[in-house]
Order: sequence, then structure tokens, then C-alpha cells
Amino acid sequence: MRLDTAPLMRAARRRPPSLAILSLGLALAAVTAGPAAAQREDQGLQLGCANDYFRLCVGVDPNSPDAERCMTRNRKRLSPECRAAIGDYDRRTGGKSMPED
Repeated sequence: MRLDTAPLMRAARRRPPSLAILSLGLALAAVTAGPAAAQREDQGLQLGCANDYFRLCVGVDPNSPDAERCMTRNRKRLSPECRAAIGDYDRRTGGKSMPED
């Protein structure tokens, strides 16, 4: 499933560049192990994990299985904000999105 970025791109043209980049980045960035499509659409994960994704997985297509593997591989390096977002997501969905060591 691909994320439709057309509405974001239209909105980006109306915003200052820094907000446009942040909006697009947040829409594409939340990727962790588990049911990827649902997680990519989760705003809490997007907000909590965007910086980690860009720091740890730069250059990896956020819609690919490689992005999920990157976040899982780097789980020990995730920020407290991202870990909290993953925990909140798991509590809301009853799942375990990030495997333990």
C-alpha cells in the first residue's frame, strides 16, 4: 500500500518550506516493525518517531520493508519519544510492534 502524497504536496506549496518538509516527513516517517500500513498512518508514531527515522534510516524508502527492518535494527538507539509513541501505539492496538532483543 502506497501513501498518497498528492494532498501533502498541494498543502506544502502553501506553507513555508520548513513546514512543508516537516509535513511530508511526518507523513512518510513513522515506520516500525509489525503491521506497517496501519503504523505508517498513525499520527502518534509519525510525530514521535520522525526524527529517529531521519537520523537512523536516512535514504531508506519509508514504504519499504527495509524501513521497518532499519527501525527494528536500531531499536536500542530510538529516542525516549519514539519508544513512548511505540508503547502508546501498542496499548491502543493491543499489539507488540517492536520485538524485544
